[in-house]
Amino acid sequence: MTSTPQSVMRSTRVLKFTDTLADINGVCRFIQNSAQTAHDLQRDLCVFTSTRLSMPQVDGVRNFTPIYARAMPGYETLELAFPPVIEMMRSAEEFSPDVIHISTPGPVGTVGFIAARLMRKPIVGVYHTDFPAYIDELFDNSLISALCRGHMRFFYRRFKYVFSRSADYASRLVDLGINEEKLVRLRAGFDDTKFDHTLRNTGIWDGYGLKQNSIKAVFCGRVSTEKNLPKLVKMWPTIRERVQAQDREIELVIIGDGPYREEMQQRLDQQGAHFLGFRHGVELATLYASCDMFVFPSTTDTLGQVVMESQASGLPVIVTDQGGPKEIVHDQYTQSPTAFVLPHDDDSLWIDTIVKLACEDDLRRSFGRAGIELMKDHTFRASFEHYWSVHEAAASRSS
Repeated sequence: MTSTPQSVMRSTRVLKFTDTLADINGVCRFIQNSAQTAHDLQRDLCVFTSTRLSMPQVDGVRNFTPIYARAMPGYETLELAFPPVIEMMRSAEEFSPDVIHISTPGPVGTVGFIAARLMRKPIVGVYHTDFPAYIDELFDNSLISALCRGHMRFFYRRFKYVFSRSADYASRLVDLGINEEKLVRLRAGFDDTKFDHTLRNTGIWDGYGLKQNSIKAVFCGRVSTEKNLPKLVKMWPTIRERVQAQDREIELVIIGDGPYREEMQQRLDQQGAHFLGFRHGVELATLYASCDMFVFPSTTDTLGQVVMESQASGLPVIVTDQGGPKEIVHDQYTQSPTAFVLPHDDDSLWIDTIVKLACEDDLRRSFGRAGIELMKDHTFRASFEHYWSVHEAAASRSS
């Protein structure tokens, strides 16, 4: 993997294309935070997207009304939108970027790809989402998987730089056929102005139908099978029974929505599971801080923005040994652990660990305090400055 390019002292105009901006996930929050931070720092970043969905007000974002949009197959809560290509291309020319950034390889990202080729501008992008892994999980079809990998290989090979959110996914990008010299590990950062342990308020739970004095394990993200949530569903009744056997009470809080939500609710009926749907802003941050542990069984996340947000909120976390989340925690074998990093296929160990955290208050507090300290080194401002320096270098080396 190449070292981080040196920043160049010049004004750089960056035009970002993204298919996802209105959804509730770590990718959207990263893009929204990037746009707002660029505006606040007076950097020339403009974000193009195309969606019918309601979006938060963010400076520097332009939404083009889609010419056609429909729910995404397998993801009724997400949207597949086809943008007005000519209008978007003309607007791109008017903006006159030095670098084009492509966040997603969908229809909007494809317009950005074409614009970059026609305007002869360098392309930079982030490998936010492991689409091949999602396709494998959702469709279990070797032909569709092969087509997806072929498209990703074609798409990303033409980038000047490709940000990887973790070392784990850098190796996967190399396997896809992307030149290692193009890869840059993006410095991890989260919105440290919003997520804070001091927001803890157990009094909020009455309004959500939860018990004030129970231990609350939280998951936040897409409620879908590729997040490995069927594993959590299978384990949860045993976890609850074992915690209750120690005269404690544990409840499961699910924040988010997705195609697995209805089935998950049915299977966890009468099992102390509460589905809160999408939550935003201060409410979301308060919910994090008012829980007691973060449980994240995903094996397909390139980073796991929610894991950083949880640690900043004072929560011990449990993640798998697969994907990016394990790289933004201090595991149980370090001097100041913040998380348990567990084998993704060892259900017994997952059950034992969740029960242990639920029943040992001092252990939770110790991990939580360490997580707060760890996240002080992961501010979004630092992440953005690194992000911006790579775009400046791309512009300089193409001029």
